Amino acid sequence: MIRDDAEALRTAAQLAEEFRPGASGRDARRELPRAELDRLTATGLLAVTVPAEHGGADVCAATLAEVFRLLASADASLAQIPQSHFVYVNVLRQQGSPEQQAFFFAEVLGGRRFGNAQSEAGTKHLQDIRTRLSTAEDGSYLLTGVKNYSTGALFADWIPVLARAEDDLLHVAYVPADAPGLTVTDDWDGMGQRTTASGTVELADVVVPAAHVVPHHLTFTGPQLHGAIAQLLHTAIDAGIAAGALAEAVEFVTTRSRPWFESGYDTAAEDPLLIQRFGELDLRRRAADALLATAARAVDAARAGLDDDSVAEASIAVAAAKAYAGSAALEIADALFEVSGTRAALDSLNLHRHWRDARTHTLHDPARWKIQHIGRYVLNGTRPPRHGLL
Repeated sequence: MIRDDAEALRTAAQLAEEFRPGASGRDARRELPRAELDRLTATGLLAVTVPAEHGGADVCAATLAEVFRLLASADASLAQIPQSHFVYVNVLRQQGSPEQQAFFFAEVLGGRRFGNAQSEAGTKHLQDIRTRLSTAEDGSYLLTGVKNYSTGALFADWIPVLARAEDDLLHVAYVPADAPGLTVTDDWDGMGQRTTASGTVELADVVVPAAHVVPHHLTFTGPQLHGAIAQLLHTAIDAGIAAGALAEAVEFVTTRSRPWFESGYDTAAEDPLLIQRFGELDLRRRAADALLATAARAVDAARAGLDDDSVAEASIAVAAAKAYAGSAALEIADALFEVSGTRAALDSLNLHRHWRDARTHTLHDPARWKIQHIGRYVLNGTRPPRHGLL
């Protein structure tokens, strides 16, 4: 059990140092981080958002964001795996019945992991959810559909499934990973985030008790932080990738790079042009970290006083941080090669994993739409929509 925010941060920092040395090899071999995820789970870190009244540490959003940033700076794939876990713990906080909260929070405190089965490929758009939850004669439900990009499902004890009921309203069904009719396939072949196992979940008339179904559609009927919290964690992953790539560049240039012959210096690290570039890159990293921290504080402030205005401020702050951190991660991961020189391009060094991770992860949702909502809010006072992605 982790008891408070400070212990959560210490634990995350320690785990990041443990996971960092093997991250490149796991990525190169596409070796799924089962042992590392078990180690993370055993520390109690996955239970830190369980409410205090249920025995959890109930850490603030600022702490949770920093936990993810630290983990992603070491291994971006590993950090992404539990992102949905925390999102669906939050769904239970918002819409779970007292009985559901008591049961599932006890599961989380006991070391059980949530995955996810929400996105679907080949539909009209992201929110065109075709997985169906139909009522059975005995009052339970039958779940049928196919989900893609199901990060965490392969490692999960419970798989939350986003589905539409017969009235077309959104629900989340919490399904045990060994449920009859449920199949998880490790068919993820993305160029980045290679060890997230973000594969396919198939559901063929999976029986779900009514007690395991949460009315997620109610989340969006009033002020809510569902999207802001989910996007905050994605932002933290991008900021972590930026930090990890910059640290790798520093290590390479100070230990391996040769000075350019025109510089007149004995080492690459003395080259004033490289010094200038590292200063620019560190400004980008610091700005990403600062916007992440600002966004997290806005989420915490909104949690303390939830209304339309506080939620709008939080969503806009997270959108700004996400748009910036994504571009910073891409720039720094690309500049790693610029500052390091030709040898950095050797495939055997696998330095390109930072760019591959950044490029893949930043495709979750387009930054251009986040900037649109920021502009509408600043110019016309238009609050961002409640669709769960801001």
